[in-house]
Amino acid sequence: MTAANKITLTRIAMIPFFIYFAAQPMADIGKVNYVITALVLFCVASFTDFLDGYVARKYNQVTDFGKFVDPLADKLLVTSALVLFVEQGAMAGWMVCVILARELIITSLRVVAANKGRVLAASWTGKVKTCVQIGGIIVIYLYYIVMAKLQLTDIAIIGGADGPTAVAVVGATAVSGAGLGIETVVGWVMTLVTLYSGWDYLRKNWDIIKDGAVK
Repeated sequence: MTAANKITLTRIAMIPFFIYFAAQPMADIGKVNYVITALVLFCVASFTDFLDGYVARKYNQVTDFGKFVDPLADKLLVTSALVLFVEQGAMAGWMVCVILARELIITSLRVVAANKGRVLAASWTGKVKTCVQIGGIIVIYLYYIVMAKLQLTDIAIIGGADGPTAVAVVGATAVSGAGLGIETVVGWVMTLVTLYSGWDYLRKNWDIIKDGAVK
């Protein structure tokens, strides 16, 4: 097995550990270390996506197995994060549905193209989409980590005067209100970029499926 494929398989092996830590309640300030661990795992796994591609191209290790497993690993990682965001209330469910629908549509398009002997090369919109999704997920995690740290700081400083319970309630309310803006903006950006990327693929490759659509 090539080094590039080993890196890809390592990314897949990291996903269950990422899911475990990412599934912990992000709004619970007592779980902030779990959120930090989830973010670190996600960043490392995302970096291996760049690394395995670089190794495969530099050392001529491009294989059919790698072509199959690499995009699968990417989708498993990003999908896991997005689905858990919905469970945590960090992202709207309909946005994730739209993003996943785009992935399924383009995957189906690639299958049809392959049956016709064509290979759909990754477009610049597809690469931007991937970067925006990964960046958006990191921003949401960083937001929760920062706000959790701020809550802990408030409790430590003011706890003796007003009581930790009162401060914790204020902190949680502040997090919820601020999240409404940050998470919504990040979610919209990810959704719109993903939609545009899907439309761009369909526009450029409509000839692959237009026969069945017009007859």
